[in-house]
Amino acid sequence: MAVYSHILLAVDFSSATDTVAQQAMELSQVFKARLSLVHVVEFVQMDLSNDLVMPQVLLEIDQELMKRARHRLQKLAKEMGVDKSECFVSQGSTKPAILHLAVEQKVDLIVIGSHGREGIQRLLGSTANAVLHGAPCDVLAVRIKEE
Repeated sequence: MAVYSHILLAVDFSSATDTVAQQAMELSQVFKARLSLVHVVEFVQMDLSNDLVMPQVLLEIDQELMKRARHRLQKLAKEMGVDKSECFVSQGSTKPAILHLAVEQKVDLIVIGSHGREGIQRLLGSTANAVLHGAPCDVLAVRIKEE
C-alpha cells in the first residue's frame, strides 16, 4: 500500500463536498499526511460584443467570485481542522489549475469527487476524469451518489 505525505482535496462546493472532504480527512489522519484544499473559480463567460458589458464589470465579478471562494474554502478548512495556509484558490480552467498546484506543492494524492456518469456525459468528460489522466500522482475519485 502506498504511503501518502501530502493530500490535495479538490472541492467544488457542491452538495457532495462534505462526503469528499470526509474521505480526504480520514486519509490524512491514517497517513498522518499534510492536507491542502483547492477550489478553482472558472472564468466568467460573457458576450463582449454587447456594449453594456464593460471590462471593469467583468473584473469586479471575477474579484467577487474569488473573494467568496476564499471565504468558503477557509470556512471548510476551519471545520476540517486544516490551517488556512493550506487553502488555495485559483482562477482558470479546473484541470490545469489542480494539476499545476499538485506539482507545485509536491502532492502525492489528489482527492476529488466523481459523479460516475455514463453515456454521452462520459464522452464529454469530467473534471475528475481529466485530473485522473493528467495527474503526476495518485488520484482518489470519490463516487458521488446522485439522489
